[in-house]
Amino acid sequence: MTHDTDDTEDRVSEPVIRLHGVRAELGSRPVLRGIDLTVARGEVVALLGANGSGKSTAVRSIIGQVPVSAGEIDLFGTPRHRFRDWSRVGYVPQRTTASGGVPATVTEIVSSGRLSRTRFGLFRRADQDAVRRALELVDMTDRARDPVDALSGGQHQRVLIARALAAEPELLIMDEPMAGVDLASQEVLARTLREQVDAGATVLLVLHELGPLEPLIDRAVVLRDGCVVHDGPPPKAVGQHALPGHDHVHPHAPTGAEPLRTGLLS
Repeated sequence: MTHDTDDTEDRVSEPVIRLHGVRAELGSRPVLRGIDLTVARGEVVALLGANGSGKSTAVRSIIGQVPVSAGEIDLFGTPRHRFRDWSRVGYVPQRTTASGGVPATVTEIVSSGRLSRTRFGLFRRADQDAVRRALELVDMTDRARDPVDALSGGQHQRVLIARALAAEPELLIMDEPMAGVDLASQEVLARTLREQVDAGATVLLVLHELGPLEPLIDRAVVLRDGCVVHDGPPPKAVGQHALPGHDHVHPHAPTGAEPLRTGLLS
């Protein structure tokens, strides 16, 4: 019995995310230069840094969208290359066209985030309820039947977050969820995230400024030139990433790179 209790405690204390000595290149350019990062269960960690510091590459390496050239990545105590339980992970990419140019309603996009939990793609009552709850969380119930192409930027971002929440993940990874989002939507997103954290979710956020999410942040990890230069209390916003309107342009993965197939939607 004691052995079972010890196993349970080990699982609870095991970091949800662990990177050790991770290196990655985009093309021939080094982007991550041996970074270490851990995120404990229930923790909210902000990944900060100037444009090109490697923040988005770091989170995309965690979910397998960017191959790593060295180092180790574990998810829930399992090496990422062996990790298969992707319904435990919700990923919100930088804001893109959620429909990918295909006509789709808000409900259809959010429902796609639930597919990892369905059997053979068949929606049961529990799946429908999860989609409805996700829409309620981001205040988009009244737009459920609308085409996503008719939404504002902030509403569009809410749909992407609802899509991630539909799977009821234990870990949320969000890449600049507040970028280009109006104040009203920022407040909705901050409240939604607070509810997820209160329910026990673990969160890793790429941010260029803390903004309304600052009260939620337990720890900040600052990258510079692909290296961790700070890991601790959130620093005061100074310099380039504190400037209003500061935006990011991130390089894409090199042609020919083979990302892992995770089932996560980008």
